[in-house]
Amino acid sequence: MNHGTAPDASLRELARAHGVSTEYVTDRGEGVTVAADTLVAVLASCGVDASTPEAARRALTARHAADADRLLPPCVVARAGSAVRLRLPPGAEARVALEDGGECGPTAPLPPGAHVLHAVAGGRRATAPLLSVPGRIPVPERRSWGFLIQLYSVLSRRSWGMGDLADLAELASWSGRALGAGFVQLGPLHAAEPGPLPDPSPYRPGSRRFADPMHVRVEEVPEYRYLDGEARRAVDSCAARARALNERVLRGETLIDRETVRALKHEALRRVYEVPRSPGRRAALEAFIAREGEDLTDFATWCALAEVHGGAWRSWPGGLRDPRSPRVSEARGELAEAVAYHRWLAWITDEQLATAQRAAKSAGMDIGLVHDLAVGVAPEGADAWTLQHCLAGGMSVGAPPDDFNPLGQDWGQPPWRPDALAAEGYRPLAGLLRAGMRHAGALRVDHVMGLFRLWWVPEGRPPSEGTYVRYDAEAMLGVLLLEAHRAGVAVIGEDLGTVERGVREELAARGVLGTSVQRFEYLGGSEGRHGPLPARRWRRNCLATLTTHDLPTTAAWLSGEHVDLRARLGLLTRPEPEEKAQAAAERDGWLEELRRLDLLPDADGEVVALHRFLTRTPSTLLGVWLPDATGDRRPQNLPGTARVHPNWRLPVADRLGRPVPLEDLPDHPHLQAVAHVFTDGEPHGTKIEERDVRPGSCSA
Repeated sequence: MNHGTAPDASLRELARAHGVSTEYVTDRGEGVTVAADTLVAVLASCGVDASTPEAARRALTARHAADADRLLPPCVVARAGSAVRLRLPPGAEARVALEDGGECGPTAPLPPGAHVLHAVAGGRRATAPLLSVPGRIPVPERRSWGFLIQLYSVLSRRSWGMGDLADLAELASWSGRALGAGFVQLGPLHAAEPGPLPDPSPYRPGSRRFADPMHVRVEEVPEYRYLDGEARRAVDSCAARARALNERVLRGETLIDRETVRALKHEALRRVYEVPRSPGRRAALEAFIAREGEDLTDFATWCALAEVHGGAWRSWPGGLRDPRSPRVSEARGELAEAVAYHRWLAWITDEQLATAQRAAKSAGMDIGLVHDLAVGVAPEGADAWTLQHCLAGGMSVGAPPDDFNPLGQDWGQPPWRPDALAAEGYRPLAGLLRAGMRHAGALRVDHVMGLFRLWWVPEGRPPSEGTYVRYDAEAMLGVLLLEAHRAGVAVIGEDLGTVERGVREELAARGVLGTSVQRFEYLGGSEGRHGPLPARRWRRNCLATLTTHDLPTTAAWLSGEHVDLRARLGLLTRPEPEEKAQAAAERDGWLEELRRLDLLPDADGEVVALHRFLTRTPSTLLGVWLPDATGDRRPQNLPGTARVHPNWRLPVADRLGRPVPLEDLPDHPHLQAVAHVFTDGEPHGTKIEERDVRPGSCSA
């Protein structure tokens, strides 16, 4: 039972009417009733007063009355090629205004797009967004493999202290041409919050709509070559300081320091921004600004205001907290030069993203770049300011207690409000999806289960006192598929952890690839494990890999060092001998499976043998965590340890912890051994055949 009193009948009905779960089942199959005060808090964040039993009954009556009086739902979703299914009063008429300017009746087969539905019944008129979405998107036709990276960690000797988009283009070009890789999957490149970064996680961005300009290579901006005089000397000084920092990182003397990198790049880029642009460059910038529209204006305005008032917009002067207020409009004029600068930054970042994808495709990659969409945004960031009407205030996204984290998780990010998204026709969601897909061959959606439901945690309460809130999955998933259809990209859903029954099957049926990680692939699921899942029984339509950025590297997992690290940091939930015994049993089970398949002994070691195991699976995409290929034993991120472990600040290193520059990767013996697993086998460019495999996996 959750803490607090149980809800009465009216509160339960009101909660369910708004998609708020009044009970749920844990990963162990145990039923939990959600406390009344949790339901009240969640409803309040959606503008519903249920603070007393009387208020809840009034709200329920009002909801029923509104539903009865509504001619059309807030948003209508239909499958492309089919007619709209509507429940209209007798004699009502409806028509569809198509996205391309045409018009048709609701019974006509609809093309994919964001249309508008109009209805008339007696004296009543209603209008609603109409989303015509694909029933399914294509999955990749050819099997391929690629590296999984966090870009900041892949430094070249030309970097400015962290990996950048020029490094990405080089990595893609080399791995595609020399190794036959079909993709490079990235961590999120979303824009970070300004100011200090106590937790530099790329999964807690300020904006998911725009990429962060700290990934720009300054020397690759065309205007850089025309710097002269004092401007040239100033930028050269920034470059010298950045290269000195870069050398210290590559010597292992310091960690990646985003704040210093960002300060140096801004100092240099402000000088580059002042260089007059050619007529063609001016036209390209103007076209970018026109294409991005109000979203770019809002983002650039927030950046300019944050430079003056700090990044926490809730503490700004009252008139500036609403992006549509007259005071913000005035401030935009007062800060016009700063707004223009941040628009320009977004443009040059977009240009270098496009260059990196072109390099990947020119190298022969079937997919190219796989961008990553984080599950949410920081509560004080640009998106939270711009989209505050679509986000639930006083709430945070997280996860309920489970075997992976007995205390549950609070990610500190405000969730979408289902009602507000529907009222907007899901345009805010479509916009950030479109941005993430623009220069990509595929998009990875973090915590893809959030399209169906999210765990909401009231601020100030532990994650265990949250509840699930449901979304219109047909609409959320439909928007994802519509944007993927428009962009011609594949979609990979990160579906690890607690996954509601039927979700994986629905995603697979719609063409969304899943994610299978070797550590979690066991017979029998999270309870009653009976050994590793045989390779032939892994999912076909998925990205298969050995580990992720949130898990130990494979070398550390094999040696047991991951348990030693967690013990040193006081993170173990059981006695150390028990943890070590379980870790050893899991490792030994996998090694026995490798022996059974005659993959051990392997002259190149157990890590290589485990990658060879991946090639025995039917999985469509095979991913190699780059630190695994270099023998790195340190986790890029150890969840819950922001103050005691250098999360998100480590360069890719070898087995001794020595950083490996991008230029040294081609000759790295361990990386070559791992790559030969794929170049000597069949994965790259192999036509995918139908195989006798189950549709889902038993992930813990």
